[in-house]
Amino acid sequence: MSSKKPGYAEIASHYRKLIADGTLAPGDRMPSMSKVCEEFNVAITTANRAFRLLKAEGLTTAMPGVGTVVIDQPRTATTAAARLDRIARTGQPYAKKEVSVNHTAQLRSITDPILAGQLDLDLHDEVVLRTRTFVRDGKQTVFAVSCINVRALTDVPELLSPEPFDRFWQEIYTARTGRTVSKSPERRSARLAYDYELEALGVNVDPGTPVPVLVLINTFSDEDGPLEVWEDVYAPGLWQVDTR
Repeated sequence: MSSKKPGYAEIASHYRKLIADGTLAPGDRMPSMSKVCEEFNVAITTANRAFRLLKAEGLTTAMPGVGTVVIDQPRTATTAAARLDRIARTGQPYAKKEVSVNHTAQLRSITDPILAGQLDLDLHDEVVLRTRTFVRDGKQTVFAVSCINVRALTDVPELLSPEPFDRFWQEIYTARTGRTVSKSPERRSARLAYDYELEALGVNVDPGTPVPVLVLINTFSDEDGPLEVWEDVYAPGLWQVDTR
């Protein structure tokens, strides 16, 4: 910890992040006030204000005889940035009670001019397209699509296998090439979902029915330019907690 004592908002942000990425799952006990004071070197009043803020935000509740616990938030889903942060911090690819299903991998011709520009490719160039659906507590939450520059296949040919990696594939790429991969700021937008996205998310509507969805986009690059565009499509009605 830094010698500068954090304020209650910073302490709340720390635990908010752990809750948002699933490190602290619904039903988990929060640390005691004394442990928070010891970890952050703050007074009990500061720790208490942080816990009151988390409770006011609907993230925790006090249970007699148990203490403060994390409560269920069925309408929240982990952002891609939070997911990557959790992997870097804990090595865990999934939050508690979360899995990914229906993995696919294939070579595809790129036909979207915006995506082609993001990957610095020409239209109809080939890309590696990998998809999977994240499921939490039995409910589909995110349909994830990775468009990867084919040059990555030279060092990570496993990208064409639909089997999930036991760690983020870019870690394997870096280990084999020595190249550092950087991520651009996460971008958020909303659009109407495609029918195949709704099918993946288990949304049952008539074909062509307009359904707005939240989309998060992350772009990764190395010294040779753009390497991957990662697009997450969230099930209708889901929202994220700001973990900054």
